[in-house]
This record gives sequence, structure tokens and C-alpha cells, in this order.
Amino acid sequence: MRIALDAMGGDYAPATTVEGAIEALLENKDISVILVGDEGEISLELKRRNYSGLPISIKHASQTVEMDESPLTALRRKKDSSLRVAINLVKSNDADAMVSAGNSGVVMATALHVLGKIPGIERPAIAAVMPTFKGKFILIDAGANVDCKPVHLYQFAIMGEAYSRYIFNIDSPRIGLLGIGEEDAKGNELTRETFKLLKNSRVNFTGNVEGKDIFAGEADVVVCDGFVGNIALKISEGLAETMAKMLKREISEKASGRLGYLFFKGALKNFRKKTDYSEYGGAPLLGINKPCIISHGRSTSKAIKNALKVAADIHSKGVLSVISDEFGKELSRGETVAFKE
Repeated sequence: MRIALDAMGGDYAPATTVEGAIEALLENKDISVILVGDEGEISLELKRRNYSGLPISIKHASQTVEMDESPLTALRRKKDSSLRVAINLVKSNDADAMVSAGNSGVVMATALHVLGKIPGIERPAIAAVMPTFKGKFILIDAGANVDCKPVHLYQFAIMGEAYSRYIFNIDSPRIGLLGIGEEDAKGNELTRETFKLLKNSRVNFTGNVEGKDIFAGEADVVVCDGFVGNIALKISEGLAETMAKMLKREISEKASGRLGYLFFKGALKNFRKKTDYSEYGGAPLLGINKPCIISHGRSTSKAIKNALKVAADIHSKGVLSVISDEFGKELSRGETVAFKE
């Protein structure tokens, strides 16, 4: 399985991307990685590390997309960017999947332009995996679509349900709609209309889920528009980091804290692991014809390694084919209302 990695994408690239690729290859013998970007910089990073015998190659790209660059500008002026070249490799079947920690807006725009959407899907969505008290859940959309209609959230639910079934092996994922109250009538027009669509759909819809309940494991898939989803994601990341810093400060400043740390060291380590974004690697852009994984801009080598694992899982388990089949079935049954803007 060949994965194209945007080696220049991310705040700490290419050092972290090269290191992450090597770590992934040492753990997974079934993949090969194509590092896409400035050949000179990538080669220099590789020389600093031991990668002998690993299935790793370089595809040169002369341009890099900046984190603050607009999608339109990147599409028009950066046709030889590491991101664009990586996606082109997937388009030409020279790679089976693509991973980037670069500008997420440009990733989505380029993937749409080059690879296209699965038939029947109006808008792709980012499916972010997040921890709960009981395990994990999928937040969709986590930032790809700011302005949505009920049909879009309905489709996000279908895609999230398929992703949860085939990646986490959940037979009938519980679908929750993120809102401001559990009652059916609560929320704005978007959530109220989406509630009606989901209630009458085939998915295991459990109703509205409040923000305070999503980490309690009340749903396996939490559906929302990208504006709300991205805020929820960033608040969660910030809260986890703040809690970790607060605990560290309490432990270091007080003798009782240092003593307590000896007893709770294992538990604190597990807590940090469960709330660390790098453990989840990256989020797939569901709805695109080929696997595209978007990683955090601050991705460490561990995050890149795990993002490559996510890409491999999605490809090997045929998640996108499953999503395509699901939408094909709904369309063939004549259920076209939910698939029109």
C-alpha cells in the first residue's frame, strides 16, 4: 500500500513528517511512503536518520502551500506544491492515499478539484476521532463546512455511521445531533430540520446530544456543522492541554503533589495519552473519491505516524467504497429528497 505524504505540510515540516514516516514504516510492513516536497530538504532530513531498507521514496515538488494561504490562490498559483503533487499521485493511482498536516482549507479544495466527490454527496466532511469516558466517538463535521443545510448534516451522519462501523467495528453506531438541549424542538432551524431527517432515516439516531454529554460516550457519532464542530474540537484540545499544564504545576510546586505523583503516575500517563491529539493522528476527509487524511498543523512525528496508520486503515478496509455503496442504495430506493440542496 502506497501513501503519499505531504512532507512540507505542518508547522514543523519536513523534520516531523520525515521522522513520522520512518516511525510508521518501522511499525507497519504493509505500507510504503512517498515523501512529496523539496527533494534537497527531504534528503537532508533522511540523512540524519537511519532509514536503510525501508520502503521510502521522494517525489520532488517545487512549491509549498503556506498555512495562511487562501484555497483559491493555492489552486491557481501552486500547481506544483507538495500538497497538489501528493494528491495528483492519488489521482494517477501512483498512491493509494494521501496525508497532509498543511492548510486544511487548501487540502479540501484541492482534493475536491482533483479527486472529486463520491456520487450523491453534496459536501465532504472532516471526521475527527475524540476520546470519551467509555472509548471514542466521531465528530463530523470538524471544520470543512462553515455554512450547512439539513441535507448536509444528514449526509454527514450517513458517512460517520459507515466510518464508525468499519473502523471501530460497531454494528449499529449511535448517531447524536449536537445541540443546545435534548428535547426535539430545541435548537435553531438547521438542527430542528436535521432532527426530522435523521429521525425518519435508517440510522440508529438517538436524538440531540448536548455539549456536556459528548465526552460521556452518549453517542458513537456526533453530527454538527463545521463551524460548531471546529470550535468544539479546538476547545476540547485547549482544555486537555490546560488541564495537563495545571496538573504539572500542582505536582511541581507542592511536596504533597510530588508525593501523590508517585502513586498516580500510571493513571496520569494514561490520561495524557487518551487526550493527546497526536494519538489519533489525523481526520479523514470523507466524501472524496480517494482517502485523504488531514492532520493537525502542529503535528508531531507521532501524529504523522498515526495519520499514516489512519490512511492505511481506511484504504485496506474499503471505507470509501462502503460510503459510496450506502449512498448508491439510498439513491436507488428513490430517496432523493435528502440528497438535494
